[in-house]
Amino acid sequence: MLLRLRAYLTPTLRRFWYRHRHTLSYLKSFLDPLLSIISIIMDSNPVTEDAPQIQSVPNSDPPPFDPKEPAIPISYPLKTLEELQSRSYFHSFHFPFNKSRVKLQQQQSSAAALPQRRRMLVCHDMEGGYADDKWVQGGNNADAYAIWHWYLMDVFVYFSHYLVTLPPPCWTNTAHKHGVKVLGTFIMEWKEGRIMANKLLSTKESAQMYAELLTELAVALGFDGWLINMEVELDVGQIPNLKEFVSHLTQTMHSSLPTSLVIWYDSVTINGDLDWQNQLNDMNKPFFDLCDGILVNYTWKETYPKESASVASDRRFDVYMGIDVFGRNTYGGGEWTTNVALDVIKNDDVSAAIFAPGWVYETKQPPDFQTAQNRWWGLVEQSWGISLKYPQALPFYSNFDQGHGHHKSVDGAQVSGTPWNNISSQSFQPFLKFSGDSASDTIQVSVDFKEASYSGGGNITFKGTLDGDAYFKARLFQGELILGDLPVHFTYSVKSNDSSLLGLLLEFSSAMKDKKSILLASWRNTLLTMNRFSSQFSSVIMPRRVTNAEAAPEWIVQESSIAMGGYTLTEIHAVCYMATPLVTGSQLEPDGPNSSLALSQSEYSAVLGHLNVHMPSQNSDFPPSASWTVGGVYIKWSSGSEGSKKLSVKLMWQLKDGKDSAFPMFNIYVQKLVDPKLTDKMLAEVAEFLGVAEVEAFYISDLILPSATSSLKFIIQVCNFDGASQKLEDSPFLDLQVMRLPKTRSELNCDSAELAGRG
Repeated sequence: MLLRLRAYLTPTLRRFWYRHRHTLSYLKSFLDPLLSIISIIMDSNPVTEDAPQIQSVPNSDPPPFDPKEPAIPISYPLKTLEELQSRSYFHSFHFPFNKSRVKLQQQQSSAAALPQRRRMLVCHDMEGGYADDKWVQGGNNADAYAIWHWYLMDVFVYFSHYLVTLPPPCWTNTAHKHGVKVLGTFIMEWKEGRIMANKLLSTKESAQMYAELLTELAVALGFDGWLINMEVELDVGQIPNLKEFVSHLTQTMHSSLPTSLVIWYDSVTINGDLDWQNQLNDMNKPFFDLCDGILVNYTWKETYPKESASVASDRRFDVYMGIDVFGRNTYGGGEWTTNVALDVIKNDDVSAAIFAPGWVYETKQPPDFQTAQNRWWGLVEQSWGISLKYPQALPFYSNFDQGHGHHKSVDGAQVSGTPWNNISSQSFQPFLKFSGDSASDTIQVSVDFKEASYSGGGNITFKGTLDGDAYFKARLFQGELILGDLPVHFTYSVKSNDSSLLGLLLEFSSAMKDKKSILLASWRNTLLTMNRFSSQFSSVIMPRRVTNAEAAPEWIVQESSIAMGGYTLTEIHAVCYMATPLVTGSQLEPDGPNSSLALSQSEYSAVLGHLNVHMPSQNSDFPPSASWTVGGVYIKWSSGSEGSKKLSVKLMWQLKDGKDSAFPMFNIYVQKLVDPKLTDKMLAEVAEFLGVAEVEAFYISDLILPSATSSLKFIIQVCNFDGASQKLEDSPFLDLQVMRLPKTRSELNCDSAELAGRG
């Protein structure tokens, strides 16, 4: 029991100490007894030794984690320098699954440096890290934590209190999609941190070696660099090797990845003292001079941003003034007044670093996470402004998926009704404004996870009232898309009642400062629409094609085309309006979609399912099934209940020509085929959705097979950047015969070569 208590208290006390370390230091004379207790518990239970002590409780703890053994893929940190030096991570079963396949978006990848303006860094620090996000292939928590206000930041740091924090690929995939750089964390703290620091800094060569190993990890996993946090006391004689470590890590990262970043955290000083300066000054500037920036500790005073800017000179934007959202002695108090600190930083024209925005989630801010999150980030936007804009390139696609939900859909048809979470599944996130005053807007706009989706697990719903000729517009995206002479197609899906129409408003500007607004109107009432809106916008365009989703006819898919050579697309809005101001219920089209849901004239209800902006030449072209090689490895059969079997297998696929496929995502299905000799039941050969893969591999654990199942067909549905999905009948697949288990053996591991399939 004591061991269990210690195992629980150790990370809890560590987190408490870290978050309140400055306050506790100020009150040390009053808290020495408490600090002694905390020290005893943590010294007797170091982080790297937790697992063996937990396992000493018999018959109740899981076996120790063995990264070499096949298992549901997870992300995990490295806890010791020995792990780092041995390169054992690269031999882990989980390593291939943890690679990010999404390259940094063009707006930042065109130059090594970040934009020369004040920037926003967001440091994750959520519940110690590796929570729901550790499940690489996704989890089952529809309410899992996520960030979706990517357009407000430039850099995202994944943080935990382990030695080497490797960002789960879901964060890198999604951040890169939006143009945000991702850093891992290298941290040394506490007594064991000092011991590891002695080894790290024992020689110049050791400092260089560990720097090169960190570079190798970042490049292999596809993230963009490191936050260095040395929160330990050092001997002044170790400082030259620490400087060598920082310098060499920065140089090797830049050499391997020109767009990379290495940022120093304001902790140990040039004299070896653990003394947070809360500003850039002579005590920490030597480290700043060797890397790409400094994250200044969050207990600064009002004059410190300006003073730090003076010290940084022409590198003022590389100074990131920290703000602790939990409000621990942070300027302005954090929490709902985080914007107070942002206003000061903005006024002094340096960069900001928001630490622990998960406060909204962890403290269960009312009324619910979605509302509180949007409200909190809305305050950030009001203070700081928008950092990134999109679309900037084509094709551009969004299904408004936040990476969690209660169901999954493909082309309007629901393929899964199981709760899920996977931040990698986020598409481009809309720039929805949150006023915080529901009474001020006649239409309420929200991302909905329970309403049926056209694609993925989310959509944007518009509900409220509209009177007379009024229309309502909601910002969706702010872009910098330069258009050429060729036409651009806008395709979007809508589900609504008969009287509610939804269009798109596009805003453009030219080099000559000429501005235009074009309404892509909804598909009905052409004459009335033109008469109604032609005087309010530069142009009104009716859809060139309108179709119903094949699998879900309630979804109307509309496509319009424009040619705006020489102009830049700057904004995309949704426009809500009624079919006609004077229509009555009896005049509604009786056979229109969702006619049974028709509402009174003033009530508005519509759902936007997806948006695809593309050139005519960018239509999806999928390789035929025969172009792929599909195989299964790590195959394990075992017995289940009532004659059923269970299968675990790692699916792998690649193009036969050996080229890396550029496809961003794959949907995985299985068909369980029945031997008619084993049952008199007629079972439909339904494709069961298993999950989503971002790499060309997917691990299936303990798939239950009814006793009559004779064979399996695993289907790899290829998905493209424009949201298109290959038809299941044309997708690569693997046929697998169900193995008959020997009666004397309950489990059988099979040679992968024997059961490799074909595409």
